[in-house]
Amino acid sequence: MQTSASRLGITVHNVGEKQVLFCNLMSFSLRAAVGAGIISGIIATVVQVALWWLFQEPLPEILYRDARLAAAILMGPEVLPPPASFDWMAMIVATLIHFFISIGYGIILAYLAFRLHRLFSLFIGAVFGMAVYVINMYGFTLIFPWFSIARDWITFFTHIAFGMCLASVYRQLARHGP
Repeated sequence: MQTSASRLGITVHNVGEKQVLFCNLMSFSLRAAVGAGIISGIIATVVQVALWWLFQEPLPEILYRDARLAAAILMGPEVLPPPASFDWMAMIVATLIHFFISIGYGIILAYLAFRLHRLFSLFIGAVFGMAVYVINMYGFTLIFPWFSIARDWITFFTHIAFGMCLASVYRQLARHGP
């Protein structure tokens, strides 16, 4: 049976007649955080597209719409008008913004959770994903109001998957190196 201390990465060992605490704490790795952000950003996109497909959202139009929503952060709202069609420049800009934000969130979560046990870090990742959803879909809409159209349960679930993936991938990359 695991104690709360062992779940946090702390173990007690007998050394002779003394008990010694050992902390199995990974050190923070910026490289692993950046890699986890990129990988988790890709996986979250795949999850979102799969959910759109599974629940018969209009593909590829909804993907193009969301790409234009993100691209409008740098390109301005003139990129938003319908139709939600493919635009190379909007896709490139949206992809760069997506990865930049994913890396930023990866660094934040890695710094907050790198000392935690694997299962607890997954829980924290899910909570982090929920917080990122609130920040992105409610905070950013104060500056970029067009994002309010993307508030739905698929986007919410995708953010949870992103957070959990981020926690898991970070732990693997930090433990095993590049």
